[in-house]
Amino acid sequence: MNDSPGWATPGSSPSDGDRQGTPAGRPATDGGAQQPDRPTGDPKWSAEQPPPGQWSSPGATPPAAAPPPAAQPAAGWGQQPGTSYGGRYSYPGGPGQWGQAAAAKPGVIPLRPLGLGEILDGSVATMRTHWRSVVPITLVVATVIQVISVLVQKFMLSDLPLSSTEDMTAEEAIDSLGSTLAVSVVNQFIQVLGTIVVTAMLTMIFSRAILGQHSSVSDAWRDARPQLLRLAGLTLLLALGIILLGAVLVLPGALAGSVGLAVVGFVAWLPLIIWLGIKFSLASPALMLEKSTVIKAFARSSKLVGGSWWRIFGITVLTSLIAFMVALMVVAPFQMIGLFAFGGGLDSLEDGSAQSAWGPLIFSGIGLIIAQTIIMPIQSGVTVLLYVDQRIRREGLDLELARAAGIENYGTTGG
Repeated sequence: MNDSPGWATPGSSPSDGDRQGTPAGRPATDGGAQQPDRPTGDPKWSAEQPPPGQWSSPGATPPAAAPPPAAQPAAGWGQQPGTSYGGRYSYPGGPGQWGQAAAAKPGVIPLRPLGLGEILDGSVATMRTHWRSVVPITLVVATVIQVISVLVQKFMLSDLPLSSTEDMTAEEAIDSLGSTLAVSVVNQFIQVLGTIVVTAMLTMIFSRAILGQHSSVSDAWRDARPQLLRLAGLTLLLALGIILLGAVLVLPGALAGSVGLAVVGFVAWLPLIIWLGIKFSLASPALMLEKSTVIKAFARSSKLVGGSWWRIFGITVLTSLIAFMVALMVVAPFQMIGLFAFGGGLDSLEDGSAQSAWGPLIFSGIGLIIAQTIIMPIQSGVTVLLYVDQRIRREGLDLELARAAGIENYGTTGG
């Protein structure tokens, strides 16, 4: 039995009853008859088919008599001729020849299980093709984040003593540490709020880009707004879980003054939060695209990630490394300009004045705005496409996506 929910059309709010359960048959393409259940022994169909879901085909539906659009071939799966994936992807070719997977590509990805390159390429392709929607969202949010961050650092760190750490009194050291932690907390809070907005809106843009549809900024905001509070709650629960785990595992050793016990707790805490982070990494797109609750989104992510944890972990780590390298290449030149042209050079680093000088703060903020404008769409896109890929692999979501893209009879002839 397939109890997976259908993928909600952006802007719709399906009921729980519409999302769950598998009907006895699928609607026939002639608009009237009901097709019987497909036999599981038929090699052209996978044993488990998805429910109809809530995707609606955009535009006019092609007539039943019209032949299906030609599928766009996607090369390089490396399967032997005559084999199939999930019963839906055939590989033509004679003995000793390698075939190609026949899969439609209405948007930025082919409708079949995705490889690493296709996930990264789909993320970049969406940002490049739909830049009129993607760039304004990330640019505005990144600008707001950095403007607030610069002001916070300027006015909260400017009163700190500029003497070296060795010359500080105990009271000055405590004040310096407290101010630095306060700035870090405020900056992280602002960053989280901005990330929530960006994630919600970009998820909607990517969901339409998969179908080859355009989404404006106003469309993305209208579709994402009903789920924003739930997404904020989901993010808050994740953060609280990390903090509570740290308090349980690390804090007892720190309070007891036992460095060894604190280190042991940290060693246990770090891999645990990484494991949970990957386990629930698909909760955000599940929440937004399935119009579900926070608890159901966590459960869906856990189910989709199960059995593929290491693959998703590897792709996530690689994406983070790419984002870090891009940020480093973009931000470093601006930081150097701000430091040496307007911040007093290395002397300002030694005495600590660079952390509250206008020149280094402004130029560093400009570099971070540019970097975040590039990075946030890539990271959000990889997360959404990982969610889509897992649902294609496990639940045959490609059939629903094909119907939503207006491709009739997709999957009935191996394409």
